[in-house]
Formats: sequence, C-alpha cells, structure tokens
Amino acid sequence: MAILTVGIDLAKNVFALEGVNEAGKTEMKRPAVPRAKLLELVASLPPCLIGMEACSGAHYWARQFAAHGHTVRLMAPKFVAPYRQSGRRSKNDAVDASAICEAVGRPKMLFVPVKSEDQQQRLMVHRARQGFIDARTATINRLRGLLSEFGIVLALKASTVRRQAAQHLEELPGYANLVIGDLLSELTHLDARVAQYDLHIRQMARGKDDPAQLLMRLSGIGEATATAIVAMIGNGRDFKCGRQFAAWVGLVPSQYSSGGKIRLGRITKAGDAYLRSLLVMGARAVLQAAKHKTDKLSVWALELEKRRGYWKAVVAIAAKNARMAWAMLTKGDAFKLPV
Repeated sequence: MAILTVGIDLAKNVFALEGVNEAGKTEMKRPAVPRAKLLELVASLPPCLIGMEACSGAHYWARQFAAHGHTVRLMAPKFVAPYRQSGRRSKNDAVDASAICEAVGRPKMLFVPVKSEDQQQRLMVHRARQGFIDARTATINRLRGLLSEFGIVLALKASTVRRQAAQHLEELPGYANLVIGDLLSELTHLDARVAQYDLHIRQMARGKDDPAQLLMRLSGIGEATATAIVAMIGNGRDFKCGRQFAAWVGLVPSQYSSGGKIRLGRITKAGDAYLRSLLVMGARAVLQAAKHKTDKLSVWALELEKRRGYWKAVVAIAAKNARMAWAMLTKGDAFKLPV
C-alpha cells in the first residue's frame, strides 16, 4: 500500500521519518536521514500529507516539500506530545516522528500557517529591531548598575541615564571613565540601529497595495503592529474566525470550566509575545485617547474601564483590535469600521 502520511522530526543535521499507509500501518521508518539526503528522499515519495513540528527551519522545509506536490502541515510541539507512545519516560527522534505522523492525521488538530519567504524576511526586520531594543535596554541597565558602585544613582528614564551619565563621566577614575564612555558610545550606536530599522518598517508599511495600509486604519494599530501581523499570518485565512486569531495571540482568558459552571482565568499568553505586546501597547494608546472622543469604540472602552478596571480594558481592546485586524485581512475593503 502507498504511503499517505509522513511524520518528520526536524533537526540540524540528522532527521527521523515515519510513513504510514491508509490502514495506519508503518510502511517507512527512517530514524537517521542526513540533511543532505532529506529533500531527495521526500521528493521520491508520492504526493502525501507531511507533518512537522513548528520550529527552527520548519517553514523552509514546508515550502521545499510543497514544491514537490506534498501537503505540508505544521503543528505546535505541545499538541504533538500527547501522541508520543512512551509519554515522558522515553523520548528520541524516531518516537517523535511517530507521534508527529499520528498527530497530523487528527481531524481536530490545529495547525500553524506556513510562512512565505516574503513573510519571513519581513519578520526578520522585526526580530532584529527588537534585538537592538533589548540590547539597548541592557546597556542602560548596565550603565545604572556600574555607576551605582561609585555612588551615582540614576533614575530609570532612559534620557535621564544618557544625560546624567555623560555629566558624571569626568568624575570617574581610570578604567571606570573608559568603560562608561564606551557604554555611552554603544548606546548611541544602538539608537542609530533602532532608528534605521524603524525606517525599514515604515517603508514596508507604506508599500503599494500592502495589506498593512488597511490595518493602520484601526485605532491602536500603527506601522510596527500592522507589518508584524501581515508578516505572521499573511491574509489570515488560516484562522476560522477573529476569536481564533485572538486566542492564537494569547489575548483570550483561560478556562477552568466543569459541570456547567464557567470559570475564566487570566489571558493565556499563548503565541508570540512580541505581537501581543504590540497590540497591548496600541490598546493603551486607544484607551488614553478615548477620553477626548465620542465614537462607539471609545465610549465602549471607557465604560469597560469603569466596570472592569484599567488593565482588563486594555486587554479587551487589544483582543478587539486583533479580531478586527483578522476581519480586515480576510474581507479587505468590504470590512466596515465601527463608527
């Protein structure tokens, strides 16, 4: 019988594969396939369903396998783990490949959208920019920590650290003067890097016929958030509804419901923390500006803040923006903004 489903456990150099037929019987088991021979082996198979865990390199391999006529599905590793026959007691590449092969055929399995090359290169800009921002924050904290050893305690505000560290530079002895001077120079370099990548994001958002231009019509979604959403989910059609997208981002409450009693907890914080943080920061701006507006969304946001508190209102606005962003991507110009 022909192989219908294949599970591949991805790695850097050695991959594990398992293929099953229509009856679920194992027809192919390759526990150690070198990287150089993986594409050749998969290309020799008849068109089938290939499952992989969403990890480093997964989107690249998904595009390569799809080019040879295969249907490729990516899954979150946490959804694959329950199908590992040995559970937590025993784990190896062959067992993982078998679990992936079993999981990908489940009718209710949730899959990760496969990103195109264009999506991944755009997402790289966001990742690099966030890396520079993290490095800048670490440099500022290092400046504050080192200066405190000499009795110079600075405020948390970044501009204050820059200004006062430069003012105290000449007071520092020997190597302390050298180190603080180098850190200030590095801080200036990181500022320039972040500004440069802000420009890259602005150019992406202003591209002709770019879906990000539609998303920026929503309050609380700017250039960074719009381009990040497009880079991550494309046209959004891999999600059935806006709530599913909001759940994927981690902006819906966790549930502990049983016996007909519904118990809602904190937001799940699933999915990508970077995209969720962008949506939350945009929601804070919406709530702040709502005090001077009378539109439907602003009135709803202010009433929600009074009833449920500031942070719950912020998260609710972020979730609503996520749902509207999904609707805008899937419907295009047919989507009507709330008045």
